[in-house]
Amino acid sequence: MNELKIEARPQKVRWVKPPKLSLLEQMYVPTILGGMITTLKHLAGSLTGTSTNTVQSYPEEKPVLPAHYRGVHRLNRDPEGRVKCVACYMCSTACPAHCIDIVAAPSPWEDREKYPETFVIDELRCIYCGMCEQACPVDAIELTTIFDLTGLSREEMMFDKEKLLSVFDKTTSSGSDPIRTGPGRLSVAAETAQGGLTGSSSAQS
Repeated sequence: MNELKIEARPQKVRWVKPPKLSLLEQMYVPTILGGMITTLKHLAGSLTGTSTNTVQSYPEEKPVLPAHYRGVHRLNRDPEGRVKCVACYMCSTACPAHCIDIVAAPSPWEDREKYPETFVIDELRCIYCGMCEQACPVDAIELTTIFDLTGLSREEMMFDKEKLLSVFDKTTSSGSDPIRTGPGRLSVAAETAQGGLTGSSSAQS
């Protein structure tokens, strides 16, 4: 096997030397002064009412979320109230964080072969990329606009099938459905619904 030999051309090599820091720079004096000047500018702007920065008093003031915000997951129901999932493992296969665990079982209904006997998502491990809902062929899993998710233990952050279905019931009853509830020209998550969030009827269609 012939070894590839790379010869460096001295005229093409440029040596880079690290910059020399002065005594003040080594003591971080310019950096500290720069930060203090920025702070004083913001303080002066807030006192005179000319500041362009917006401070939100959360949780009294709820944030305005972007159109394609991806929060806590939910499992959708079909028009008959059954879980839409057909246990095809597409979401768990597409998940880069490997946070979805599904156990399939023979379906008790005649219109599908399988259904998820167990469906668990580790919300602490999830990176909320939305690849699960894009991979789902039946639009069974979606990411909602719920962002204030807390838990006192890891067990509380493991969302099983019943908990994911309860998120669907909560979001549809409150009218805070995800906007990605119908197939678009490119994909489920590709287009924004007109007028903000869609209604529960579109989620169940």
